[in-house]
Amino acid sequence: MEKRRMLRALICFSGLILLTGLLFCLSLMSGSSTIPPGTVFGILTGQKTDPAAYRIITDIRLPRTLSALILGGGLSVSGFLLQSFFRNPIAGPFVLGISSGAKLTVALLMIAALQHGFVMSSGMMIAAAFVGSVLCMLTVLLFSGRVKNMAQLVISGVMIGYICNALTDLAVTFADDANIVNLHNWSKGSFSGTDWQDIRAMTILVSVSVIGAFLLSKPIGAYQLGEAYAENMGVNIRIFRLLLILLSSALSACVTAFAGPVSFVGIAVPHLMKGMFGTAKPLILIPAVFLGGGVFCMGCDLIARTLFAPQELSVSTVTAVFGAPVVIFIMLHHAKERSAS
Repeated sequence: MEKRRMLRALICFSGLILLTGLLFCLSLMSGSSTIPPGTVFGILTGQKTDPAAYRIITDIRLPRTLSALILGGGLSVSGFLLQSFFRNPIAGPFVLGISSGAKLTVALLMIAALQHGFVMSSGMMIAAAFVGSVLCMLTVLLFSGRVKNMAQLVISGVMIGYICNALTDLAVTFADDANIVNLHNWSKGSFSGTDWQDIRAMTILVSVSVIGAFLLSKPIGAYQLGEAYAENMGVNIRIFRLLLILLSSALSACVTAFAGPVSFVGIAVPHLMKGMFGTAKPLILIPAVFLGGGVFCMGCDLIARTLFAPQELSVSTVTAVFGAPVVIFIMLHHAKERSAS
C-alpha cells in the first residue's frame, strides 16, 4: 500500500514538473507576437541575440512567467495553511477577505505615494499588504470564535472583503486620474509589469515562507487530527497558530502586493492536489500545492493574454472561471457529507 502511494506521488510530481516546463516554454513563446521555440532557446542559452526578441523575452515575458509561477505557488500554499488553520475546506485568502485587506492598504499607500511623486519600493508594497492581511486575518479570527458554522464564517469573510473593496473604491474615486490609471490593472489582478527587482523580492519572501511552512509539516499533520491530539504530540498550539497566521499572511501579502487580488487559487488548488495525490499529508501536499499553484496560474495567465490578443483579460477573470466550479463542488460535497453523517 505504501509503495503504491509513493509511486502515485512520484507520477504526480513528475506530471506537475513536466506541465511546469511545458507552460513555461509556451508562456515565453506566446503573446501578441509569437517567437519560435529555437529563438527562445537560443536567447535563454545566450546563443542568439535578436534584439527585439531578446528584449521581449528578458524584459517582459520571462519576469511575468516567473512571477506567475512563484506567486501562484505562494498563494496556493497560503490557502492550504488557512484551510489547515480553520479546518475548513472553503477557507482561502480571497474568500476570507484577506486579499481584499491587503489590496486596501496597498492602494491607499500607492495613491499617497503617487500624489507626492514618490515611487514605492517592493519592500514598502509588501509591508503595506502584510499589515492589511494581518488586520483582516485577526478580524476573521474574531468572527471564527463567535460562529461555528462554515457558511457563517465564509459569509463573514465575504462581507469583510466587500467592506475593504468599498473603501478601496472610495479612495480611488478621490484619487487623481493618473493614479486611477496606475491602479486599474493592478486592482483587477495581473502578473504583467513585473521587473527583475520584483522577482528577487518575491523569490526571497515566498521561498522563506514556503520553507517555513514545509518545516511545520509534522505539527500541521498533527493539528489536522484535532487540537487535543496535537497538544498530546507536544505541539505548542499558541505558537503554532501564530506561525500559521504569519506565514499565510506573508504569502497572501506578497501576491497582492505584486499581482493584486487573484481569486479562487488558494481554495481550488489545494483540493485539486489532494484529489490528485490521494493524501492530505502536509509533507507531500505543501510542495505539490506549490507546483500545482504555479501550473494553474501560468496556465491562466497564458489564457488571459492570448485568448483575445492583443487585448488582455485580468488573470482573476480566468482563475474565477476555472476555480469557482471547484469551490462550488467542495461546498456541495461538504454539505452531502454532513447530511449523510
